[in-house]
Amino acid sequence: MKENAVDSSSASMRLLQPGDASPVNVESAGAGGPFLIVVDHAGRAVPNGLGDLGLPADELARHIAWDIGAVGVALDLGRRLNACVIHQTYSRLVIDCNRDPARADSIVLASDGTDVPGNAALSPAGRAARRSEIFEPYHAAIANQIDARAAAGLSTVLVAVHSFTPVMAGFDRPWRHGILHLGQSAFSRAVLARLSAASEAPVGDNEPYAMDDVDYTAPHHAIGRGYDYVELEINQALIGEAAGQRAQAAFLAPLLTEALADIATAI
Repeated sequence: MKENAVDSSSASMRLLQPGDASPVNVESAGAGGPFLIVVDHAGRAVPNGLGDLGLPADELARHIAWDIGAVGVALDLGRRLNACVIHQTYSRLVIDCNRDPARADSIVLASDGTDVPGNAALSPAGRAARRSEIFEPYHAAIANQIDARAAAGLSTVLVAVHSFTPVMAGFDRPWRHGILHLGQSAFSRAVLARLSAASEAPVGDNEPYAMDDVDYTAPHHAIGRGYDYVELEINQALIGEAAGQRAQAAFLAPLLTEALADIATAI
């Protein structure tokens, strides 16, 4: 374990230093397909200045730190669907990019029974640095891509790719996939119908989580701007390895295209 760094962020000190990775990755910017794919919890990196947040390596490899397998699925989907993919580099334990940063739980003190010592005594300046240098660039990249697509006359459907642990708090989750939505979303309903018809296992409707005011990305970039969307959850047992990620992308890509055609026909 690396020595746990103290919260040294201040108004005069940056969090990300030379040698730290960019907080956001934009793949295939300007791609002309109908979907924009985002992965809020793609990475599990920790900025060098934060050490390892006081956690051993095995904890930073767990689902508490990132959405295991999600970025592999998303990148393959992007290639199959001619879609731009935007994904976050840093662990959700540093700051959760699918939470309003005004919420206290956007930077957690504990997750699934694991305390996060590096977050325990975070100063207001340290919190602000994580927001301005990690959260905000990621969401600016999403907004910029949506704006560019609009300027080019392209419609956009947001696809947020997430994954979930098969067991949480001792509960075995029976779903292979879950569709999260808030209010009316024709595309979410169409994807849910297509998945339910194609899957042998039950598909979660707002399971294993319900989209609510905790979520940030889809409500802010899609619902708030009048775009349709789907927040797709995939069981990590399916996508822990590259072969499973490819298989899921091959399964989901035509399904997403068919669901979009379904709602186009219904209009």
